[in-house]
Amino acid sequence: MKPIYICKKIAARIIKAGYGILSGVHPVDEHMAMFISFHGKGYSDSPRAIYEEMSRDKRFSGWKYIWVLNGKKKEEVQRSGIRAVDYLSPAYFYYLSKAKYWIFNCKMPEYIRKKKKQIYLQTWHGTPLKRLGHDIIAAENASFYRTGLSFEKMAESYDVDSARYDYMVSPNSFSTEVFQTAFHVKKEKLIETGYPRNDFIVNAGAEECVKIKRKYGIPTEKKVVLYAPTWRDNSYDLKGYVFQLQADFYKWKAVLGEDYVLLFKPHYLIVNKYLEDDGLRGFLYHIPAEKDINELYVISDILITDYSSVFFDYAILQRPVYFYMYDLVEYREELRGFYLDIYTELPGDIYEDETEMLQAIKNGMFNYERLKAFNQRFNAFHTGDSAKKVIDILVKGSQI
Repeated sequence: MKPIYICKKIAARIIKAGYGILSGVHPVDEHMAMFISFHGKGYSDSPRAIYEEMSRDKRFSGWKYIWVLNGKKKEEVQRSGIRAVDYLSPAYFYYLSKAKYWIFNCKMPEYIRKKKKQIYLQTWHGTPLKRLGHDIIAAENASFYRTGLSFEKMAESYDVDSARYDYMVSPNSFSTEVFQTAFHVKKEKLIETGYPRNDFIVNAGAEECVKIKRKYGIPTEKKVVLYAPTWRDNSYDLKGYVFQLQADFYKWKAVLGEDYVLLFKPHYLIVNKYLEDDGLRGFLYHIPAEKDINELYVISDILITDYSSVFFDYAILQRPVYFYMYDLVEYREELRGFYLDIYTELPGDIYEDETEMLQAIKNGMFNYERLKAFNQRFNAFHTGDSAKKVIDILVKGSQI
């Protein structure tokens, strides 16, 4: 067991004892909801969509809403009138012990105790391509995360969290089955509403897209390519997960030409920064990892990804998706494994060579019938009103 994990375990025991006392002192506030997206990394994802829908719903008039955000992100939302606290701060534990609703999209620490009157809605954050939790095909003595957890401890951490769920959002029937095996979630806790975050993708109009392009300084007359790769379990340093870029953006610029611009958006877990390159100015736009990717979806004409689940959401737009999997053999055989047959069940083709992929994009090579079939299987629940469907379930459950 790594020293960092031992330290975290000791800290967790101390926090658990303190939180237990705090939780016993403060009664549940029946008109308070707490929201967390990616452990405080952003005001984003399905918790944001649910919060914004609740704030418009007359049934929640007079409610208090608490957002958990870190540092500058907290300051940004506070300027717009949103009440926010830092993750793991004293205020965070105080409101966590009081809030009627917990609306989170990420696994919570094992030391958190939920009261009977509290309702925990786990929205999660994607339809999985990569195997999760108990479903990971792990080699003997495999370790997980930067803390070096054993497979048993890693899987147990999901069991502890899922036992606290009152509801878990499922975006499709496929995920309903996967979440039961991966996280040991009881089927009756899974609600097939589609992801609330995707309401924005379904409903965003042309004016909204122009506004977003102007916000990021992106030319309105050019085609936009979004490159959104995921993180690798085995690539990290002391600060977090790092991504070793395996793309020659000068080549991308040369092949795609002047009609295109490229948005590069790393996964939210990626901590390393990418320097601006004057030679790519006007073509390459670096988007910070913590930014909400939904805005980038709707302004993009094409998505390039690898093993990230972003393509499930992007497919809703019925636009081309290309898979750049330069490390496919290593990823498939040494890391987690996949739920789908990546050669027949993805909405686009796989490329291990970037030149071949770029030529396919340039020549408009894409099978839209394949994309249509994919959407029928995975995105039928995304009808633009998922947040409302979730809220109706919460209200009905609270009245039981």
